[in-house]
Amino acid sequence: MRISRLYNIIKTFLQYGLDELIPKKSQPWYAKIIRLSLFWLRNQHKDKSLAQRYRLAIESLGPVFIKFGQMLSTRRDLLPPDFADELALLQDKVTPYCGEQAEQLIKQAIGEEAFAQYFSHFDSTPLASASIAQVHTATLTLAQQHHEIVIKVLRPNIEEIILADIEVMTLFANIVARWLPDGKRLRPKEVVEEYRKTIIDELDLNREAANAIQLHRNFDQGRAQDKILYVPKIYSEFCHKNVLVMERIYGIGVGEIDELHARGVNMKLLAERGVEVFFTQVFRDSFFHADMHPGNVFVDATNPDDPTWIAIDCGIVGTLNQEDKRYLAENFVAFFNRDYRKVAQLHVDSGWVPQNTSVDEFEFAIRTVCEPIFNKPLAEISFGQVLVNLFNTARRFNMEVQPQLVLLQKTLLYIEGLGRQLYPQLDLWQTAKPFLENWVKEQMGIKAVLGKIKENIPFWHEKLPEMPDLIYDYLQSGKRYHQQQLTLLEQQQAQIRQQHKKHIIGLFTVGLLISAVLLLAQERIILSGISGTLSLCCAFYALRRD
Repeated sequence: MRISRLYNIIKTFLQYGLDELIPKKSQPWYAKIIRLSLFWLRNQHKDKSLAQRYRLAIESLGPVFIKFGQMLSTRRDLLPPDFADELALLQDKVTPYCGEQAEQLIKQAIGEEAFAQYFSHFDSTPLASASIAQVHTATLTLAQQHHEIVIKVLRPNIEEIILADIEVMTLFANIVARWLPDGKRLRPKEVVEEYRKTIIDELDLNREAANAIQLHRNFDQGRAQDKILYVPKIYSEFCHKNVLVMERIYGIGVGEIDELHARGVNMKLLAERGVEVFFTQVFRDSFFHADMHPGNVFVDATNPDDPTWIAIDCGIVGTLNQEDKRYLAENFVAFFNRDYRKVAQLHVDSGWVPQNTSVDEFEFAIRTVCEPIFNKPLAEISFGQVLVNLFNTARRFNMEVQPQLVLLQKTLLYIEGLGRQLYPQLDLWQTAKPFLENWVKEQMGIKAVLGKIKENIPFWHEKLPEMPDLIYDYLQSGKRYHQQQLTLLEQQQAQIRQQHKKHIIGLFTVGLLISAVLLLAQERIILSGISGTLSLCCAFYALRRD
């Protein structure tokens, strides 16, 4: 499966003539020989532009490549205009499959009897068609009330195609991790695994329904600031793994800039609210929509001076734990305040760079990359160049990729791309800075302490009647622990005394043995001395007789 899919990818690229993207002067000699040897894979679409061929190739390769193209379409600072315009078509204009087949899949999931009872005016022509699913309109009748709805249904056999692409990506990730110098730092296998989990989750529309319900609840609490985002209502009783039923919304696509201007929409406020929506999801709710490309975001322009964002397709969401949120918020605030020393120190403290990293050198490198981007509107900032510089900095200081933040990084790219299209003069940093500073104060100041106390009052109130028993149990357990420690101490002292006695006996025994040896040696010396004396006497006596 993996080899055949890999061959199909190479075949598709060559048949659409995408090898033209690589300048011939940059191709090594062996690459030219390999290309010539594949003589049967020629460009079959010479009548189309290179940008159009690129979009068609990505579209033909399926959802994994289409999603990559969707992300690229928001980065007009990185792409020529013709490529960006072509890739923008991937957001909701992917070639649909048969509407009658989609209707049959819906009936199989919901049940033909229930479909006939509750659903009417089903339109077999898709309202929109995306990489993984397509959407049809219908009318839902509940309690004699008619509701305009849309029904999202997965493409048939889509899971097999995705799994095959993931296998190919895993193959490339293993090659990168093993053979490239930056392989270990970039952690490609972990990144691919994180992406695999994300896209597999997106194939379960029950999960998307649950995500949409959560997002709807997060921004529907009666607070004024929550009216900046609307998430359509989900009819969960009709949702299944491959079918989702939700309220139909009417809005203007966030990419339809001319239409938004024609309606007189306050573009500055809309762009600022987009930034606020993102940071609210991340730092207040720890639950954010992680697929906010223009095909999934609309604008309610009923009141042009008070525009509201509308988000659909909640299949991919991200979450952050408290530690990640605090770390990111402190980094953002430090960036906004141009406190590069703190940024460098935070990276070292978090373990994202080795502990032996020179904070002074790292601070200087970050300053070099980030200082030029401040006090400028988005239109004057080359984020592509900033990303290149940051990559070089990361490589220099052996910074490791954090797979758990891949979704957040991707979402930031989307937000920046949308902000550039809506209001190029938007100062992204000054818009986000007050929000983050307030969040940090709430998490670390007196208000945070009071909030924790208020949050724990019900628990303390519940435990207060039990306090005497808890104190008594604590004292009893402390007494038992003290007694156990005393017993253990006495046992240890007894063992020490026993060992002391053994040492004394051993030393005494060794002393006796040494004394016995010495005495025996002395006896031998005395006897040998007496014997020698007698021998000398006898010899002397014999000489005198002679």
